[in-house]
Amino acid sequence: RSHSHTLVADDSSRQQPDAIIFALMSGKCTMFKIAGRDFKCRAVAFFQTEDGRANYTVAVKDPADDSHTITFSGDNGRRPDANVYELPIDRMLLKSKDRPKADGLPVPSIEPATGLCKQVGNFVTLELTSISCTAVDRNGKSYELQYQSDGTPMAVRRIKRMRVGSPAVSPFDDVK
Repeated sequence: RSHSHTLVADDSSRQQPDAIIFALMSGKCTMFKIAGRDFKCRAVAFFQTEDGRANYTVAVKDPADDSHTITFSGDNGRRPDANVYELPIDRMLLKSKDRPKADGLPVPSIEPATGLCKQVGNFVTLELTSISCTAVDRNGKSYELQYQSDGTPMAVRRIKRMRVGSPAVSPFDDVK
């Protein structure tokens, strides 16, 4: 017997822009809280998409869910000085094994939020010192991250540059 499937269009079906820069950091979370509860994290990565959106993704150490990630996401990051990158946060991307899947991977729940991530370190030598992020979503849920480098240089991959016009500010570009 045949089953009919109804496809429901929602935000998650939009094609996400491709990442152009991906950076994996080596170190540890000294503090990671969601709504005041302490969590452990496995890894922190930075990636930036071709439309300029920058993201700090935290892989949550969750024995019950190996796809649990929390992403601080924002636009218009800036480098107030050579060793600091600030990213205003306007949304949180929440992924877990319970989310609908696309291409076999969970599609994030997108929560409007306000906050800031600050990355400190020498971006030319890829020696990161710390990342701190704080954000509060529209429901009043808070997200806090303090990440400390272990001194190992970051692994940075520039995947592609496709943008026409002026590129978004990346923490890994030289300050002009």
